[in-house]
Amino acid sequence: MRGRMNWEDLWPLLVNGTLETLYMVGLAAFFTILIGLPVGVLLFISRSNGLAPMPKVNAILGALINIGRSLPFIVLLIALIPFTRLLIGTTLGSTAAVVPVTIGAFPFFARLTESALDEVDYGRIEAILSMGGNIWHVIGKALLPEALPTLLAAITLTVVMLIGFTSMAGVIGGGGLGDLAIRYGYQRFNDQVMAGTVIILVAMVQGVQMTGERLVRRLAHRR
Repeated sequence: MRGRMNWEDLWPLLVNGTLETLYMVGLAAFFTILIGLPVGVLLFISRSNGLAPMPKVNAILGALINIGRSLPFIVLLIALIPFTRLLIGTTLGSTAAVVPVTIGAFPFFARLTESALDEVDYGRIEAILSMGGNIWHVIGKALLPEALPTLLAAITLTVVMLIGFTSMAGVIGGGGLGDLAIRYGYQRFNDQVMAGTVIILVAMVQGVQMTGERLVRRLAHRR
């Protein structure tokens, strides 16, 4: 594989790497939102002046989130190898890579969720509470609906970050375009593979960014 490759050899590698990357990003995005959204809501409502004040819980959870955000992802990848092996049974492949990618991303999304909820007009919250609504009514009828455009922008930013994370997962054999770039591009000095993976990754990021911004504008305009 050293040197130049025929298009017939390069094309299947790029297609397979792209599909693996899309699989990892999609699955990791699902779990990141599934975990990060409720954690972000809990951070918001558990403040000392929040809807359900729990200062100790908020402090502990906030500290854990800050630690998760401060760790370099490459260090987290290596540190989570035993946990990934315990959970998945292997540390190789695209499915295994979803574990560290999700753990690395959900603290970031949780903070974005908390910030998005901060922008909700407190008058809407007070109106629901004055009509006898409880905390679940506030979350379901005021916080999440009103913060939806900002949350969508946060999801867009998170997915862009996930694309980068899945690429770095190639360092530990995570599959996808990152693994392809390392094994065939860097280690075998193949400029074609490197160029191909870079072009596809840039196209993915731009596609996600443009789609997300368009959806946010459309949703904000309707409001």
